[in-house]
Amino acid sequence: MAEIGRMLSRIFLWTHERGSWQYDVAVVVIVAFVLLTPSEWFRDQPSVGDPAAASHIRLVSGDRGGEQVYQVDARVLAPPERTPQLQNQLHGALQKTLPDLRGGRFEISKIEAVRDELGTVIAYQVTIRRK
Repeated sequence: MAEIGRMLSRIFLWTHERGSWQYDVAVVVIVAFVLLTPSEWFRDQPSVGDPAAASHIRLVSGDRGGEQVYQVDARVLAPPERTPQLQNQLHGALQKTLPDLRGGRFEISKIEAVRDELGTVIAYQVTIRRK
């Protein structure tokens, strides 16, 4: 029993010499873990990209002096570093997702971040004006 404990401690403390069979087995186990682990086990990355459905964008309020307010889920956008990039991404997401905005021209007049109780941006309130 002590020999098994000593063998496990040598494996976990990585004390085997390179080229030994124990070292090779440990490397194979590590490589197999990296290559065979399902990506669903690690959910630390935000899902980013174009909206998959119109459910990510919803109309909050209709025509108010020629303006409409939409709420865009923050997960469909890459984290912006500057406001012009955010505005371009929001414009593109609205234009690609909503059929009535595809052909028409519009401008974004106001962007407000919607935050959860921890302060994380979960969506954007986007006020648009049709041209």
